[in-house]
Amino acid sequence: MKKNRIYAWIKFLRFLISKRDHLYQEFQKEEQLLDLLQKENVKTAFQPILSLEEGSTVGFEILNRPEQTDFFPTTDVFYDYVGQSGNVFITECFLRNLSLERFSEKKQNYKMEIQPLVFLNIQPQALTDPSYQSGITLELLVKHNLSPNQVVLELTERESVANYVQFEKIIDHYRKQGFRIAVDDAGTGYNSLQTLIYLKPEFIKLDKSLIRNVHQKLEQQHLVELLLEFAFQSGTKIIAEGIETESELLFLKKLGVHYGQGYLLGKPKPDLLDGHMPFSTVCGKSV
Repeated sequence: MKKNRIYAWIKFLRFLISKRDHLYQEFQKEEQLLDLLQKENVKTAFQPILSLEEGSTVGFEILNRPEQTDFFPTTDVFYDYVGQSGNVFITECFLRNLSLERFSEKKQNYKMEIQPLVFLNIQPQALTDPSYQSGITLELLVKHNLSPNQVVLELTERESVANYVQFEKIIDHYRKQGFRIAVDDAGTGYNSLQTLIYLKPEFIKLDKSLIRNVHQKLEQQHLVELLLEFAFQSGTKIIAEGIETESELLFLKKLGVHYGQGYLLGKPKPDLLDGHMPFSTVCGKSV
């Protein structure tokens, strides 16, 4: 019996030693993340979203890009880590506060007849935290002279929703306060399509992989048309992301896609700058 216990302890110690490097690396990642947040080493940019029918700017997506570090060499690596870590809530709260503060600062110099929509990227699991639903967001909006009906909570699907019925109730909580919902990266997989059915978002953002060369790809065209039909039946607006060529833009406009976003219409900038439609597209033809 004693030998068995000794053997078990030796086996456990070997396990700890084998995991030592991994655990230390995870500790370093968390320390680097918290250091980024504490020092606010995050750059914020604003990318315009345009009405494809009128060519006017209707809103801005707020993009937060952390400073490059050893463990987070790219923005995608940073957000992938956050989504799988235990720091989703603290990171999302920090980014929400930072986004609203910096947007409020920039809109002082932005002249527009109507108030632009503000698209905030939110990971779904952050919304399920009771602390996130406490009303602090409403207090922040009052502080920055914004109203809930200006804010669109853009749900990213780096981590899929586990319980759609429960999540639907959480979304209703935000809708009752005046917020609107957008589902990002639609058309890229099963989870995003399931999200559309359960949450019935006010906006559906088509992933850039679906938009790239859509004027030449019959399969992509069929999927865009299906999503447009779904949007028409559910009272949803479609936003095409990643528009980079006039041919893509002209085709999407003819299909009846409501809004667009991409480098052709306006790159992410540190200031609020209206997007622009190419002259040839406004005139209804591509050159």
